[in-house]
Amino acid sequence: MALTYKTRTEFVVDAIREKILKGEVKAGQPLRQAALAEELDVSRIPVREALLQLEAEGLVKFQAHKGAIVTKLDASHVDELFELRAMLEADVLAASIPNLTDADFEEAETILKELDEALTHDDSANLWSDLNTNFHTCLYKGSERPQTLDIISMLNQNASRYIRLHFLLAGGIEKAGPEHRQLINFCKEKDIQSAVSVLKEHILGAKEEIKALLRKQD
Repeated sequence: MALTYKTRTEFVVDAIREKILKGEVKAGQPLRQAALAEELDVSRIPVREALLQLEAEGLVKFQAHKGAIVTKLDASHVDELFELRAMLEADVLAASIPNLTDADFEEAETILKELDEALTHDDSANLWSDLNTNFHTCLYKGSERPQTLDIISMLNQNASRYIRLHFLLAGGIEKAGPEHRQLINFCKEKDIQSAVSVLKEHILGAKEEIKALLRKQD
């Protein structure tokens, strides 16, 4: 896989995100722009831009007179997000499978190869998060349910901090590979029941592992 050039802001986003997900910066703790700029050897501008992006991801919030602080990762939030994902994504997958073409499966296989290659990259957790979304979206495209797919996209955005946490600290990358292979094989065989079962286990299994990790961090 070719290395992708990162802007200063992207570099700062990744560095601060990893600090938060690894628990190096705790919930409620302020993120001082000047200190971060000095630590990461950048100006305050990319730090400010990075904090705004992390706010959109739900990892950071801005408070009056306090600036940016780290938000709490909430186990009850994980339940709702991942159970909604399992329900909606299983529904669109079932609708999509009969309409998936050889070209769709070729695209999904290409993404699986990119996921394998991402394991060797220093930025594997972040690369995996994006590629994982692309893989699932590829298998849902035959559903012809654009409004449901928009809701799923929003849920995945809200869940992204937990998904990255799962990849980074809970062994999610190692477990996801074989599950993805099972999923695409059942889709190719048009075995809707088995494909939906694997997908639900994939999502809900991640939910339980994330919650266990959050309890351990607490």
